[in-house]
Amino acid sequence: MSAENVNAGQPQHFINDPADESTPWVLPSPRRVGIICLILTETALFSIFVVAYLFYIGRSLNGPFPADVLHLPVFASVCLIGSSFTIMAAEFALKKANHALFNLWWGITMLLGIIFIVYTGLEWHELIYEKNLTIRTNVFGSTFYSLVGLHASHVIVGLFLLGSVLVSSFRGKLHHDHHEHVEVISWYWHFVDAVWIVVLGVVYILSVHMDAPLMP
Repeated sequence: MSAENVNAGQPQHFINDPADESTPWVLPSPRRVGIICLILTETALFSIFVVAYLFYIGRSLNGPFPADVLHLPVFASVCLIGSSFTIMAAEFALKKANHALFNLWWGITMLLGIIFIVYTGLEWHELIYEKNLTIRTNVFGSTFYSLVGLHASHVIVGLFLLGSVLVSSFRGKLHHDHHEHVEVISWYWHFVDAVWIVVLGVVYILSVHMDAPLMP
């Protein structure tokens, strides 16, 4: 009797067969799936605000206009975008179980984020009290504070997450096994940085050169 006839009545293995111990089925990490879903949802939200800002460029009937009050936030942008590199350095240090270096880079990341938020606060203070631009001044004010404020709120949330990790690390409760926890927070931070690049281009570059009011 041939081997084919002997195995004819037995079920055959297939790709990702749970019964095949040589290729066990591995579910994706719930943390990674969760943060990916969150980022996709937030991307849709920011897309709505960006499209709204683009749609209303130049539609303010009264000033001030973007070119009158906005200045390119070079230093703040360098700080926030640069924090993506420092958080990657922190991740690498944690993989190497170098907690002192992790704390250093993670702390620098937080500091850069705080600098960005402080700059945003100072900018808003100048716009409101010196340039007389509020959310009710004109269409530009409404869309500006909505979009930039939405991004700033996400940076603040990110800082709380970064702070919780740093506190855990200083208390000795962060270990090499927690790398995935750190990784998903870094993904969120990279997302916040990427959104700022879009906001920077749309608000501080594009609209400044397209701020002439349109005829109704």
